[in-house]
Amino acid sequence: MSPFKATTFLLSTLLLSACGDDDAQQVRAWMREVDAQAKVAVPPLAEPKTFIPFAYAQKDQVDPFNPNKLIAELAKLNARNGGGGLRPDVERRKELLESYPLDTIKMVGTIEKKGVMHAVLQIDRSVHQVVKGQHLGQNYGVITGITEDTVSIREIVQDATGDWVERLSKLELQESKENIK
Repeated sequence: MSPFKATTFLLSTLLLSACGDDDAQQVRAWMREVDAQAKVAVPPLAEPKTFIPFAYAQKDQVDPFNPNKLIAELAKLNARNGGGGLRPDVERRKELLESYPLDTIKMVGTIEKKGVMHAVLQIDRSVHQVVKGQHLGQNYGVITGITEDTVSIREIVQDATGDWVERLSKLELQESKENIK
Protein backbone atom coordinates (compact mmCIF):
# COMPACT_ATOMS: atom_id res chain seq x y z
CA MET A 1 0.00 0.00 0.00
CA SER A 2 1.35 3.46 -0.82
CA PRO A 3 2.14 5.93 1.95
CA PHE A 4 -0.39 8.41 0.55
CA LYS A 5 -3.23 5.91 0.62
CA ALA A 6 -2.35 4.77 4.10
CA THR A 7 -2.29 8.33 5.41
CA THR A 8 -5.63 9.16 3.78
CA PHE A 9 -7.22 6.04 5.22
CA LEU A 10 -5.92 6.80 8.71
CA LEU A 11 -7.07 10.43 8.61
CA SER A 12 -10.58 9.59 7.41
CA THR A 13 -10.94 6.96 10.11
CA LEU A 14 -9.94 9.43 12.82
CA LEU A 15 -12.32 12.10 11.55
CA LEU A 16 -15.25 9.73 11.37
CA SER A 17 -14.67 8.30 14.82
CA ALA A 18 -14.44 11.72 16.39
CA CYS A 19 -17.78 13.06 15.17
CA GLY A 20 -19.88 9.87 15.25
CA ASP A 21 -19.77 8.96 18.95
CA ASP A 22 -21.00 12.28 20.33
CA ASP A 23 -24.29 12.28 18.34
CA ALA A 24 -25.09 8.74 19.41
CA GLN A 25 -24.58 9.67 23.05
CA GLN A 26 -27.02 12.57 22.71
CA VAL A 27 -29.67 10.38 21.09
CA ARG A 28 -29.35 7.72 23.80
CA ALA A 29 -29.69 10.35 26.54
CA TRP A 30 -32.81 11.81 24.87
CA MET A 31 -34.39 8.35 24.60
CA ARG A 32 -33.78 7.64 28.30
CA GLU A 33 -35.35 10.97 29.20
CA VAL A 34 -38.48 10.38 27.09
CA ASP A 35 -38.76 6.82 28.36
CA ALA A 36 -38.71 8.04 31.97
CA GLN A 37 -41.42 10.63 31.28
CA ALA A 38 -43.77 8.32 29.37
CA LYS A 39 -46.25 6.58 31.61
CA VAL A 40 -48.02 3.66 30.03
CA ALA A 41 -51.45 3.07 31.52
CA VAL A 42 -52.85 -0.37 30.69
CA PRO A 43 -56.24 -0.99 32.26
CA PRO A 44 -56.45 -4.25 34.12
CA LEU A 45 -58.24 -7.09 32.30
CA ALA A 46 -61.63 -8.13 33.57
CA GLU A 47 -61.88 -11.50 35.20
CA PRO A 48 -63.20 -14.14 32.80
CA LYS A 49 -66.78 -15.22 33.38
CA THR A 50 -67.22 -18.73 34.65
CA PHE A 51 -69.14 -20.99 32.28
CA ILE A 52 -72.05 -22.80 33.90
CA PRO A 53 -73.17 -25.73 31.74
CA PHE A 54 -76.93 -26.08 31.18
CA ALA A 55 -78.47 -29.50 31.56
CA TYR A 56 -81.19 -30.17 28.95
CA ALA A 57 -83.78 -32.29 30.71
CA GLN A 58 -86.00 -32.58 27.61
CA LYS A 59 -83.58 -34.63 25.49
CA ASP A 60 -85.98 -37.58 25.39
CA GLN A 61 -88.89 -35.42 24.20
CA VAL A 62 -89.97 -35.04 20.56
CA ASP A 63 -87.97 -32.43 18.65
CA PRO A 64 -90.29 -29.43 18.03
CA PHE A 65 -88.88 -29.03 14.50
CA ASN A 66 -89.48 -32.63 13.49
CA PRO A 67 -92.10 -32.95 10.70
CA ASN A 68 -93.26 -36.22 12.23
CA LYS A 69 -94.50 -34.25 15.24
CA LEU A 70 -97.08 -32.47 13.05
CA ILE A 71 -98.26 -35.78 11.63
CA ALA A 72 -98.61 -37.27 15.11
CA GLU A 73 -100.56 -34.25 16.37
CA LEU A 74 -102.89 -34.34 13.36
CA ALA A 75 -103.51 -38.04 13.92
CA LYS A 76 -104.41 -37.35 17.58
CA LEU A 77 -106.73 -34.53 16.51
CA ASN A 78 -108.47 -36.76 13.96
CA ALA A 79 -108.88 -39.49 16.56
CA ARG A 80 -110.54 -37.02 18.95
CA ASN A 81 -112.86 -35.76 16.20
CA GLY A 82 -114.22 -39.20 15.42
CA GLY A 83 -111.53 -40.28 12.99
CA GLY A 84 -112.12 -37.68 10.29
CA GLY A 85 -115.01 -37.99 7.90
CA LEU A 86 -114.37 -37.96 4.22
CA ARG A 87 -111.78 -40.55 3.20
CA PRO A 88 -110.84 -42.29 -0.03
CA ASP A 89 -111.44 -46.02 -0.30
CA VAL A 90 -107.87 -47.29 -0.28
CA GLU A 91 -109.00 -50.95 -0.17
CA ARG A 92 -110.70 -50.65 -3.58
CA ARG A 93 -108.81 -52.06 -6.56
CA LYS A 94 -107.56 -49.19 -8.74
CA GLU A 95 -108.80 -48.83 -12.29
CA LEU A 96 -106.54 -48.33 -15.32
CA LEU A 97 -107.18 -44.60 -15.73
CA GLU A 98 -106.25 -43.88 -12.09
CA SER A 99 -102.57 -44.27 -12.94
CA TYR A 100 -102.59 -41.10 -15.10
CA PRO A 101 -102.66 -37.49 -13.83
CA LEU A 102 -105.67 -35.46 -14.96
CA ASP A 103 -103.56 -32.98 -16.91
CA THR A 104 -102.46 -35.75 -19.29
CA ILE A 105 -106.05 -36.84 -20.08
CA LYS A 106 -107.93 -35.11 -22.93
CA MET A 107 -111.63 -35.31 -23.68
CA VAL A 108 -111.99 -35.80 -27.45
CA GLY A 109 -115.70 -36.59 -27.78
CA THR A 110 -118.84 -38.35 -26.52
CA ILE A 111 -120.84 -41.40 -27.59
CA GLU A 112 -124.34 -42.35 -26.52
CA LYS A 113 -124.98 -46.10 -26.21
CA LYS A 114 -128.37 -47.44 -25.13
CA GLY A 115 -129.29 -44.07 -23.62
CA VAL A 116 -126.07 -43.84 -21.55
CA MET A 117 -123.58 -41.05 -22.32
CA HIS A 118 -119.96 -42.21 -22.68
CA ALA A 119 -117.03 -39.79 -22.79
CA VAL A 120 -114.15 -40.54 -25.13
CA LEU A 121 -110.82 -39.73 -23.46
CA GLN A 122 -107.36 -39.75 -25.02
CA ILE A 123 -104.19 -40.50 -23.08
CA ASP A 124 -101.03 -40.28 -25.18
CA ARG A 125 -102.11 -42.22 -28.29
CA SER A 126 -104.68 -44.52 -26.72
CA VAL A 127 -108.44 -43.83 -26.55
CA HIS A 128 -110.76 -44.90 -23.68
CA GLN A 129 -114.52 -44.78 -23.14
CA VAL A 130 -115.73 -43.87 -19.64
CA VAL A 131 -119.13 -43.59 -17.95
CA LYS A 132 -120.46 -41.84 -14.86
CA GLY A 133 -119.21 -43.49 -11.65
CA GLN A 134 -115.91 -44.66 -13.15
CA HIS A 135 -112.64 -43.61 -11.44
CA LEU A 136 -109.78 -41.67 -13.04
CA GLY A 137 -106.83 -39.47 -12.06
CA GLN A 138 -104.30 -39.93 -9.30
CA ASN A 139 -106.33 -38.15 -6.60
CA TYR A 140 -109.13 -40.69 -6.07
CA GLY A 141 -111.26 -39.02 -8.75
CA VAL A 142 -114.73 -40.28 -9.71
CA ILE A 143 -116.75 -39.12 -12.72
CA THR A 144 -119.91 -37.36 -11.50
CA GLY A 145 -121.35 -36.25 -14.81
CA ILE A 146 -120.83 -36.31 -18.57
CA THR A 147 -122.18 -33.75 -21.03
CA GLU A 148 -121.39 -33.24 -24.69
CA ASP A 149 -118.49 -30.91 -23.89
CA THR A 150 -117.37 -31.68 -20.28
CA VAL A 151 -116.60 -34.51 -17.89
CA SER A 152 -117.18 -33.48 -14.25
CA ILE A 153 -114.91 -35.13 -11.67
CA ARG A 154 -114.93 -35.14 -7.87
CA GLU A 155 -111.48 -35.80 -6.37
CA ILE A 156 -110.57 -36.48 -2.74
CA VAL A 157 -107.27 -34.83 -1.73
CA GLN A 158 -105.48 -34.03 1.52
CA ASP A 159 -105.15 -30.38 2.53
CA ALA A 160 -102.26 -28.86 4.49
CA THR A 161 -103.64 -30.04 7.84
CA GLY A 162 -103.94 -33.65 6.67
CA ASP A 163 -107.75 -33.66 6.38
CA TRP A 164 -109.37 -35.17 3.30
CA VAL A 165 -111.38 -32.65 1.27
CA GLU A 166 -113.32 -32.74 -1.99
CA ARG A 167 -112.05 -30.94 -5.04
CA LEU A 168 -114.16 -30.53 -8.16
CA SER A 169 -112.45 -30.73 -11.55
CA LYS A 170 -113.55 -31.10 -15.11
CA LEU A 171 -112.20 -32.12 -18.46
CA GLU A 172 -113.38 -30.03 -21.39
CA LEU A 173 -113.78 -31.14 -24.98
CA GLN A 174 -110.59 -30.53 -26.99
CA GLU A 175 -111.46 -29.22 -30.45
CA SER A 176 -109.37 -30.80 -33.17
CA LYS A 177 -107.51 -28.62 -35.67
CA GLU A 178 -109.59 -30.03 -38.57
CA ASN A 179 -112.88 -28.76 -37.06
CA ILE A 180 -111.52 -25.23 -36.64
CA LYS A 181 -110.90 -24.71 -40.41
